[in-house]
Amino acid sequence: MTATTTAETSSTVTPYESYVYAYPHKTAYRPLPGRPELRRLWADQPKHALSLYVHVPFCEVRCGFCNLFTRIGAPQGLTGAYLDALERQADAVREALDGTGGGPVRFATAAFGGGTPTFLTASELERLCDIAEKSAGADLRSVPLSVEASPSTATADRLAVLADRGATRLSLGVQSFVPEEARTAVRPQKRADVEAALSRVRDAGIPVLNIDLIYGIDGQTEDSWRYSLDAALAWRPEELYLYPLYVRPLTGLGRRPEEPRAAWDEQRLRLYRAGRDHLLAAGYEQVSMRMFRRPDAPSEGADDHACQTDGMVGLGCGARSYTSELHYSFDYAVDMREIRTIVDAYVARPGADFARADHGRWIDAGEARRRHLLQSLLQAAGMPVAEYRERFGGGPWEDFPAELAAFAARGWLDDGADLLRLTPEGLAHSDAVGPALFSAEVRAAMAAYERK
Repeated sequence: MTATTTAETSSTVTPYESYVYAYPHKTAYRPLPGRPELRRLWADQPKHALSLYVHVPFCEVRCGFCNLFTRIGAPQGLTGAYLDALERQADAVREALDGTGGGPVRFATAAFGGGTPTFLTASELERLCDIAEKSAGADLRSVPLSVEASPSTATADRLAVLADRGATRLSLGVQSFVPEEARTAVRPQKRADVEAALSRVRDAGIPVLNIDLIYGIDGQTEDSWRYSLDAALAWRPEELYLYPLYVRPLTGLGRRPEEPRAAWDEQRLRLYRAGRDHLLAAGYEQVSMRMFRRPDAPSEGADDHACQTDGMVGLGCGARSYTSELHYSFDYAVDMREIRTIVDAYVARPGADFARADHGRWIDAGEARRRHLLQSLLQAAGMPVAEYRERFGGGPWEDFPAELAAFAARGWLDDGADLLRLTPEGLAHSDAVGPALFSAEVRAAMAAYERK
């Protein structure tokens, strides 16, 4: 059964089926027979505008909604051992990239994510930057560099390192300025501590401040949601990300009894619209369902990197890498014990072992079309039809007639001759649009993983 058929036979379509931040999701990855060599995988791939992503799998606390690949705390010596392994991997990956055709290797954009990269000490962050520059070969001061942080780890010495090494964007996970809501989301923090962290970020002079907020928390009202929005707006952040709360298996909130789905969906949708309208009225521009940006903010996009077409090199045990034919990473887990096992195995790897891919999913022509359409359509700017035709030789309506017709029938699609994009209501339902474009094979693989 295809994704479209599933949607059409449902009496209702939930606006919050799944947050789609990459396609295919890592739960669709599987062990790769023969563990292909990176040198062969990257042979003849364009490498002039790559993205570098470095994953740091440590946090000081696990938020109740979090299902990311991260462990809580680190025994003595583990962060240093992890950086040792990261350096071995970076050396092996760079050697593989340099040993292939396809022209010179250049990184056009970089990001440190997690986990919480600022869990590392200031000196460890210095070393992390050295690995990205000297081993991987990224010129951090000449490309956009985004770093994720939490209020408690955004200390002055860490921020000074990041600012000095070229960080252009700092994303702070605040989630709520209302202490009771933060506690409900299992994100205990004091308002004063959050404000102090924001002050330190501004003092560090990093050009773009992003604040993450969450809506749909138990007990949250439109008034309390607006209170958090206004508290964030007081800092005039260049970006704001508004995330709907998801309750996922194996998370802190996932162990609580579920509320009626329809009522919760309606609450989240109502809060989304309130937040969207509030930010638009404050002069922000909507970039996607989640992202809002100040019009006068410094540009953060790499001029010559496109996520739909250009490759990504991931370093760290939770990072993905993308070639045009294979998406690959290491093993994936949410359960804490399994994550610790994977991190320990990563730390113990010899350098030569990083020259091969472990887990992944091959991307055929059909999946490449889906990924291009999905990643473009979920942006407010939409997708130029000519761009799609130039890459694939045909149009999106020829390749996905049923899916696009279903979106149009619901009023989600603004279909122009030259531009395919979602309507405002379509953007509000991005978390239904994305999964509806998953292939039947990817859906089956994800379902099989979840049943394990």
